Amino acid sequence: MIAEARGLLRHNDSVLIQAPTGAGKTALAAHMLGSASSRGRISWFNCHRAELVEQTARTFDKVGIPYGVIAAGWPVNPNMPVQICSIDTLKNRMSRYRAPDLIVWDEAHHTAAAGWKRVMQANPQAKHVGLSATPERLDGKGLDDLFAAMVRGPSVPWLIENGYLSKYRAFAPPAPDMAGVTKRMGDYARGENESVMDKPTITGDAIKHYLKLARGKSAVAFCVSVKHSQHVAEQFRLAGVVAVHLDGTTQPEVRKQTIAAFRRGEIQVLCNVDLFGEGFDLPQLEVSILLRPTQSLSLYLQQVGRCLRPDAGKKQALILDHAGNIARHGLPDDEREWSLEGRAKKAGGKGVDSGPAVRQCPSCYAAHAPAPKCPECGHEYVVQAREPEVVDAELVEVDLEAARKRRVIENRKCESLAELVAVGEGRGYKRPLFWAAHYHRARKGSEATLGELVAYASSIGKPDPGKFAAWVLSAIGR
Repeated sequence: MIAEARGLLRHNDSVLIQAPTGAGKTALAAHMLGSASSRGRISWFNCHRAELVEQTARTFDKVGIPYGVIAAGWPVNPNMPVQICSIDTLKNRMSRYRAPDLIVWDEAHHTAAAGWKRVMQANPQAKHVGLSATPERLDGKGLDDLFAAMVRGPSVPWLIENGYLSKYRAFAPPAPDMAGVTKRMGDYARGENESVMDKPTITGDAIKHYLKLARGKSAVAFCVSVKHSQHVAEQFRLAGVVAVHLDGTTQPEVRKQTIAAFRRGEIQVLCNVDLFGEGFDLPQLEVSILLRPTQSLSLYLQQVGRCLRPDAGKKQALILDHAGNIARHGLPDDEREWSLEGRAKKAGGKGVDSGPAVRQCPSCYAAHAPAPKCPECGHEYVVQAREPEVVDAELVEVDLEAARKRRVIENRKCESLAELVAVGEGRGYKRPLFWAAHYHRARKGSEATLGELVAYASSIGKPDPGKFAAWVLSAIGR
C-alpha cells in the first residue's frame, strides 16, 4: 500500500489510502512520516479529537518515532520534524510552524469540513495523504474534489480470515419504525431520531439483550443525543450494570479518567454521542450496541468497527443492532467497492441502499448472510414454493469464438477513447476507463492516449485533467 501510494504521489499532490478498521493505518502513517523525517522533511499527522492525538502518540512511541504535538494542553516543540496535530489547534497556530512537506490526514472523510479545508488549502506545497476506512462524506458524496487518486487496502473478510479483525456475531431485534422521520444533510434529523429511539421499550430491549448475550462484557452504546445517552446509561445502572455517559462536551480530564476505568474493566458500558465512532482503539472492547438509526454507511461501519479489533482474550465480537442499521446497510464484512466518486457499491455493482442480502432469524434475532438455517439457534427457514412461469425453449450452446470476433470488431470501430469507455461500460467492465486506456495505448501509443485522456478528464469535470491523465497512464503501465 505504501509503495502504491508513493507511486501515485509522483504524479499527484494528494492520495487517499482506504483500509478498514484494524488494517493498521496509523502504523502505515508512522512508517511514512518516519521515512520523511529521515530525509529531512517536515511532516504533520492531523487528528480531529484529543483522544486520537494521545492514541497516535502511543503508536509513534511504540515504533520509535520522535515527534512534537500541536494540541491544547501539550508541551510545544516546534523544531521536531514530525508533529502530531489536533486540527482545532493547528488551524489557529499554523503560522508558528515550518511549512510541511507531507501532511497525513487521519479519518480523511472529514477533510471536507471548513477547518480541515483551511489547513489543506494553506499548504499547497505539501503532499497530502488521507487515511480512511470509509472514504466518503456522511451523506455518501465522494472525496474526488480533495484527493486525486486512491489506494485500496485489504477487505474486511480478508482481515477476519487472516486474524487481523475479530470474528463476530450479530443480533438485530425488530427495527424501529423510521417512516416519516425527516432527513437532513443525508441523515435522520437528530430531534426526530431521538423521539423514536429514546423510549423505555427500546432501551429496555437493549438492556435485556445485553444481559442475555453479553453480561459483563465491555460494550459501547452509540446513541442519538446527549439526553438519550444519559437515559440509556441511567437505565443500565438501574439494571445493575456499571454504565457511564460521555459526549464531546464532557471535560477532557473526566473523559480521560473514564476511558482509563473502562480499559481496566471497572466500567462495563460506555454510552456516547459522536465520540467513539472513529479511531477509538480499544481491542478488548467486545460489544457494539447500536441505538442510533443512520442513513450513513460510513457512520455505521465506523461504529461496528470499534468492536472488531482482535484481542488475546476475545473469542468473537458481538453486534447488538436495535437501530435497523444492519438491514439498512448490510453486514460489516459484506464486500464493498469504494470509490473517490462516493457511495460504496456492494460487490456485483448492487447499490447499498437497494436491499443488502441479510437474513434475520425470527426466533433469536440473529442477523446473518442468507442460509437455509440460522447459524445461532438452528431455526430452519421455510421456503415458500411457487409454480414458476414456463416458456418453451431449447438451450443453445454459445459460439464463444464468434462472440470474441464480434468484440474485436466492436473495439476496432471505436475511433476515440470516449467511445471505448462507453463500450467497456456497456459490457459491465469493473474499470472501463483503465481497459479503454490500455487498449487505446496499445493501438495508438502513449502520446495519443495521454491527449485523449486529458480531453476525457475535462469532459467529466476532473479538477486537474493533466494530472488525472498522467495517473491513469502510470497505473496501467504498472
